[in-house]
Amino acid sequence: QATQEELKAAYRRLCMLYHPDKHRDPELKTQAERLFNLVHQAYEVLSDPQTRAIYDIYGRKGLEMEGWEVVERKRTPAEIREEFERLQREREERRLQQRTNPKGTISVGIDATDLFDRYDEEYEDTPSSSFPQIEINKMHISQSIEAPLTATDTAILSGNLSTQNGNGGGSINVALRRVTSAKGWGELEFGAGDLQGPLFGLKIFRNLTPRCFVTTNCALQFSSRGIRPGLTTVLARNLDKNTMGYLQWRWGIQSAMNTSVVRDTKTSHFTMALQLGIPHSFMMVSYQHKFQDEDQTRVKGSLKAGFFGTIVEYGAERRISRHSILGATVSVGVPQGVSLKIKLNRASQTYFFPVHLTDQLLPSAVFYATVGPLVIYIAMHRLIIKPYLRVQKERELEKQRETTASDILQKKQEAEAAVRLMQESVRRIIEAEEARMGLIVVNAWYGKFVNDNSRKNEKVKVIDVTVPLQCLVKDSKLILTEASKAGLPGFYDPCVGEEKSLKVLYQFRGVLHQVMSADNEALRIPKQSHRIDADG
Repeated sequence: QATQEELKAAYRRLCMLYHPDKHRDPELKTQAERLFNLVHQAYEVLSDPQTRAIYDIYGRKGLEMEGWEVVERKRTPAEIREEFERLQREREERRLQQRTNPKGTISVGIDATDLFDRYDEEYEDTPSSSFPQIEINKMHISQSIEAPLTATDTAILSGNLSTQNGNGGGSINVALRRVTSAKGWGELEFGAGDLQGPLFGLKIFRNLTPRCFVTTNCALQFSSRGIRPGLTTVLARNLDKNTMGYLQWRWGIQSAMNTSVVRDTKTSHFTMALQLGIPHSFMMVSYQHKFQDEDQTRVKGSLKAGFFGTIVEYGAERRISRHSILGATVSVGVPQGVSLKIKLNRASQTYFFPVHLTDQLLPSAVFYATVGPLVIYIAMHRLIIKPYLRVQKERELEKQRETTASDILQKKQEAEAAVRLMQESVRRIIEAEEARMGLIVVNAWYGKFVNDNSRKNEKVKVIDVTVPLQCLVKDSKLILTEASKAGLPGFYDPCVGEEKSLKVLYQFRGVLHQVMSADNEALRIPKQSHRIDADG
């Protein structure tokens, strides 16, 4: 976003710094010529609106492209950007056509009631063993894929298989979805299964206002008992920035009316719902707290009460790798008993393991359902997950270092040469700043700092950037924009792929100041808040 005047000022300043005629030493003169040519090439690109637009969009590869195959050279920057957006849309359409977006769920129900509800020994006629019997009593597998046909049409194929206590069945569904406008879409669905007859459905979504939408789903289910129609309508409205209100009406096999309020913020998720229907009417309240840590830890609890009884649930979930989230929930209900539900989300696949522990409210079952998964997770996290992630991260960093080694070495040599060329200019800047009691950089370091005791074994990787920063001081001010500081004159990346910071100790009006800034964070000094307390 720099203006032409700002570009010219920066160009003149760097030319004065790197001009070969200003350096008599043969080695410094050679280094100055190389850096001076780089500055001149950069200015040639950025001072021309056409080449600047191409560079902003395509980078250096766009400038090096022979024949300007991508865009005509005579086009204006606005036309170049428009052409680029058109090509982007075409690539996105091709990518959509190749993407199937698979989604799947595998659920394995486990009956572990023998752990807590065993027969007494007096029942001698009942065959038993010294070990409790744990059985898989039900399974469910579902999978769906999407096939984009055009930019507005998508075909969806889905199927599922279920079995419980030796009996099971499955179904397959085909749907065609069309986006009719920016405000809505429609979907036709056809399905068939061995337990149910053919199914025909129609779903319509429509934005009524910017804050309100409606969804309607009509279905006809054919069976040996005749045709069973069904209709579901949902009306939703944004109550405020983080809150949605829903009204649902369902007519058919299980008719019901439901209203709910959902509030979702950065740190919490709250839901309150009320349903009146056949056969179930209930009231439900749930709350989820989101911790702002790198593992995206969440704890949740809910209370659900209705004609079927009362259920209390509590649990937690946490990200265990880049694409995996592990969660566990304990369900305690009357008359449902105690259950433990374990869920693993891996990319677009969900693995669900509900474990039924007992039909009664036994304190021992509640205790082991709560403490057991927690102990197992802590052990697995320390012995398996954490070492695996650490090794994986080290491999990725090592691979990144290998691929960028030659480029980083060149950047390092250029930075060291630039620092040597800056010495005379920095000396004059310091003299001018001392005369006016202005801004003097005492020390400055850039790279990876380790301040956390838990990371004391990690190696500190920083470089001294005192001279480059002092060279950027103008009129007792230093201003850095929101960009990686590794690209500043005299800087380079000392730790590729790792978090970096800039630590500056400076003197202004005879008083010491200190500040720590993240790599991509804008920085403006001097500031009163950076002042070091004399008492400290």
